[in-house]
Amino acid sequence: MKSSNELRTLLRSIDHRGYPAYKSLAGSYQFTGYSLHIDHVQGDPFASPSSLHVEVGHAVAGFPEAYYKEKCARTALQDYLTRRLYARFEDFNFKAKGSGKSGLMSISRCGQEVLERSACQITGSGIIARFHVGFPAFGRTINAGELEKILFDFLPKCVEDSLLYRKLDARRVEQAIFLAEDQQAVRRILAEEKLAAFVANGSILPRKSGVSELPMKDSVPFAAPASMERTFTLPHRGEISGMAIPQGITLIVGGGYHGKSTLLEALQAGVYNHIAGDGREFVITDNTAVKLRAEDGRSIRNVDISLFINDLPNKKDTTSFSTMDASGSTSQAAGVIESAEAGAGLFLIDEDTSATNFMLRDDFMQQVISREKEPITPFLERAVDLFGEAGISTILVAGSSGAFFHIADRILQMDCYRPIDITERVKALCAEHTAPRIQAPGFGMPDFMRVLPPARRAQDGRERGGRPGADRRGGGRSGDSRHEHRKIKTFGKDSFSLDKETVDLRYVEQLADSEQTNALAHLLRYGLEQVMDGKRTVRQIAGILADTLDKKGWEPFCTSYVPCGLAKPRRQEIFACLNRFRG
Repeated sequence: MKSSNELRTLLRSIDHRGYPAYKSLAGSYQFTGYSLHIDHVQGDPFASPSSLHVEVGHAVAGFPEAYYKEKCARTALQDYLTRRLYARFEDFNFKAKGSGKSGLMSISRCGQEVLERSACQITGSGIIARFHVGFPAFGRTINAGELEKILFDFLPKCVEDSLLYRKLDARRVEQAIFLAEDQQAVRRILAEEKLAAFVANGSILPRKSGVSELPMKDSVPFAAPASMERTFTLPHRGEISGMAIPQGITLIVGGGYHGKSTLLEALQAGVYNHIAGDGREFVITDNTAVKLRAEDGRSIRNVDISLFINDLPNKKDTTSFSTMDASGSTSQAAGVIESAEAGAGLFLIDEDTSATNFMLRDDFMQQVISREKEPITPFLERAVDLFGEAGISTILVAGSSGAFFHIADRILQMDCYRPIDITERVKALCAEHTAPRIQAPGFGMPDFMRVLPPARRAQDGRERGGRPGADRRGGGRSGDSRHEHRKIKTFGKDSFSLDKETVDLRYVEQLADSEQTNALAHLLRYGLEQVMDGKRTVRQIAGILADTLDKKGWEPFCTSYVPCGLAKPRRQEIFACLNRFRG
């Protein structure tokens, strides 16, 4: 490793030369208290900025070992440090002058969720922080003096103020760790007490707007109905009370704009921990929960949807159903089976975004169109067995049909954002009405031995040796990764392309961050190049990808270096990505 003085000397030697001379800076340099690594240098000042990272040893960083020994605390600390670095980089962003992206200093911008990100990793030896810098130039001529400001003045201040425990507010660091440990304690209680979800009293569920995840001001704090209120004792916060939703089938009803969908959206986000001040810190949901909806036009490959759809007029086999353009009902049927395959223990469904003919058929319709002429067995008739036989609970928002009352274990009415337990009253009313058919015969889950065809070669088909997909020139930054084989480009949170094949994830509603989408693109590329052999099942492929990420981190999925800009997706989203890849 070279010294920081050697970097300064090298910088000055290339001043006023053509921009490509910046490539000579790639390498590692020892600064006081940390090492700086220049992983990838941009091609010109208008290209994606350069990728760098710093490493600070634990002895220098000085954080208590208890703050990173366990996974939940370590993730919270990594998140806290990323937010701190982001704030300090903002103080110096574009303070160095030049053309194009000259002077840019950026790191992941975290949302309300606490996610594992490549931007900051705590390892056995220390802290790694990855970020981007726009190397300064006038036109396409190197301005080494401005880069010297960034690397020798701005960056050391950011590192010292963000990654050294003695420079941080110890109380705030502790609060972030303690909150994560309390949230993890609630998740353990959910499993032990066989609960699907918990919503703490005082939670703020509404969001500021449709484009902001910040809490809405002056909104109604959540208050549990007495019949569903539970009190738990957490390791740091102490006692906490709120609504505990048992496993089974829970129905959420109420008038329009009274908070039904708001509660469901909070529950679907509850698979992640949230930062202090979000309002949903203790909205905790079974972390395998999947939000289901209709997805007209999506592709389906070899999925056994016969539990819901059978005897099609064209005699198409629904035990291994494939289509490139699914209808609302077939897409939602596939979503149920694929989510069960992914290990979901809870389905979250909003009637508004579901296919009506998939959810139920009323008595009048059954009189007009006989059951023999209808290939769809509605969800209404499978939900009871999904829980009783397969152990999958359902939380359903409904507003148009009373048929769901007959299958619900508990019924909540949202009234001006306040939940009221109306189970007993509604069950009494159900006794006065003729019950629809609520259980269909022939329940049986697929064997989940679905195999994907082997991956075809990348488009250019060339190899230069080394790991598949490795680019000896160094790849591009995340979001626009240029590699020799499969090229990745992400389009926000909704989709990415892999070798020009677009994977549409806009209806995978529990993706919380565009960096998760970017990570899915890297995982899929690795899967295509290393795992999908035409023999492994979807479960095996997703398991290998998830386990590799858990055990080995980001390194196996990145072709030349680990970039800033990746966030860990859940196993359920890995399945969703595999299922929506048309290639």
